Amino acid sequence: MRTRFIIYFCFCSIAFFAQYNSEFLNFEKTGRSISINGEYELGSNGIYNSLLNKFIYGGFINKKIKDASNDHMRNLNVMGANINYDMSVFFGRNSKYSYLIGIKDQVIFNSSFTKDFYQLMFYGNKPYLNETKNLAGSSINSLRFQELKLGFIWHKIDTTAKVGVSVSILKGQQLFYIKAKEGSSLYTNSDGTELVFNSDFDMALSDTNNRKNPFAYTGIGASADIFFETPYKSKIGKGSVLTVNANNIGFLHWFDNSVQYNSDSTFRFDGYKVDNLLDLQDTTLAAINRDSIIKNTTNARKESFNVNIPTNLLIINKIRFTNKFVLGTGFRYLFNSNFKPYFFADAEYQLTSKITGVLHVAYGGYSKLNVGLAFSYNSPAWFFKIGSNSLQGYISPTNTYGQGAFISIAKKFKR
Repeated sequence: MRTRFIIYFCFCSIAFFAQYNSEFLNFEKTGRSISINGEYELGSNGIYNSLLNKFIYGGFINKKIKDASNDHMRNLNVMGANINYDMSVFFGRNSKYSYLIGIKDQVIFNSSFTKDFYQLMFYGNKPYLNETKNLAGSSINSLRFQELKLGFIWHKIDTTAKVGVSVSILKGQQLFYIKAKEGSSLYTNSDGTELVFNSDFDMALSDTNNRKNPFAYTGIGASADIFFETPYKSKIGKGSVLTVNANNIGFLHWFDNSVQYNSDSTFRFDGYKVDNLLDLQDTTLAAINRDSIIKNTTNARKESFNVNIPTNLLIINKIRFTNKFVLGTGFRYLFNSNFKPYFFADAEYQLTSKITGVLHVAYGGYSKLNVGLAFSYNSPAWFFKIGSNSLQGYISPTNTYGQGAFISIAKKFKR
């Protein structure tokens, strides 16, 4: 069951390792340094963490776990994941600005799915005889790419403000996109001897011969990051800082070996009893498989095309109330994705001269309510940061949505 769900739902494999996918945010703490960073976030507003954890860590998916998500699911739901890890270097001799060079691997996954789609994938079609299950609106958009980043940060504008800019060359590795449009459905007759699949969808794949190769070069693109930070006077607190950061502003061009499909037809099968679409063992049914359905219901063509990558916008306002306590509020949004507006508050408290703790509370994104903790260690030579913006996924997985983690390790250069 687990394997079939991954094939039908994700059509890809994702290795998990977030905070906000930005090299510039830590510069205030690290300065010129070499750092290694990793982060991931995974969430859904329809599937509980207890079910998501089975895919990450393995284990049997029993009926109770399936029913829990099914009973509280909307008619149309979202799921998404962002995973990235990088190595970055800030360097230079000028006291006003520093250069940035880095390499990064990114996986971005977005999906929408109807409750009917979920039921077919987890329960099969036997419980829904003589019913038409709606698939319209279900979609998957999964891409993986690597980037070489070059940039700089001007960190002493008017002595305190900072501006950072970077550009990246992108190497496309893998793309899978599919969207079921209005009218897409599956009907099973009353005794299971007839299936009618109304297919109205668009699909795109990067070069199918190289999708699993981590060194595959199936596309090329470019992106840019923009960072701005400035202190200002406010009526409350001892001082305030406004940060605006936009990254992954760009596109990928997939080469001529990429394939696009589109379908607006009906696929009918009758003559054999099919109780469960997910368990077709009879050799007489060998003709019913993903390849044959695609071949018989789609118009396939090889051609190059462009896609916009999801762009991350982050706005943070921090107010310092005491020498040890800072309160930050913020907004985050991912364009070209299923990510919902994300509002958050961070209560930051300096525990010792070198250790700081942060309590994170948020609502939105791929999931719903998020609660997290982070701790950082900052010395003249080293900076460490570890935490999660979605601890609820580990503490109470049976009735919460979303999970994530991030880590940064930086070796500072001598000034």
